[in-house]
Amino acid sequence: MRYPAEQKQETHDRIVRAASRRFRRYGESNVAIADLMQELKLTHGGFYKHFNSKQDLFIESIEQAFEEAAGKLDQVTKKAGTGAELRTIIETYLSLEHCSNLDECCPVAAFGPEMPRQPRAVRTHFDAALRNHAQRLAKFLPGSTDAERRRNFGILFSGMSGALGLARAISDEDMKRRILEGAKDFYIRSFCP
Repeated sequence: MRYPAEQKQETHDRIVRAASRRFRRYGESNVAIADLMQELKLTHGGFYKHFNSKQDLFIESIEQAFEEAAGKLDQVTKKAGTGAELRTIIETYLSLEHCSNLDECCPVAAFGPEMPRQPRAVRTHFDAALRNHAQRLAKFLPGSTDAERRRNFGILFSGMSGALGLARAISDEDMKRRILEGAKDFYIRSFCP
């Protein structure tokens, strides 16, 4: 039975959204396609009508995660007052809520540690998505040139994603809170006027 192209695209998008959340929560190697498709009440064989491989799905899932992050970024910066956008981004990123929400977490924190073990094709897509993300954030970062703002993005987001990853690894709630609060204070003092 053939389905309209529109329905096929909706199903494709549904698979990508669900996979993106699972990959962020469990890591790429811990997500089974059969389990993902069963969760979505789709057949395992139906997966191959949408993707050639798990790698192709992972690449689209990375792009989906960065799109979701961009949407959250827009929401956060719209709520912040003019000039307070970066401070609000830092506070939101290093919050306990963001730390505990693995399904919708930052793709830098979720996928960054996995990238060295991924094939070049996956890393290339991650690089492109990260560059686009940096460009979206550049207008909120200090620096008088694009090069300075890109440099500051690299410093700020590598540090914040590292703090978030460490906080997630720790079971001691007080230590987790101290790591997040310490990083938040440091980055606000360092990057916000």
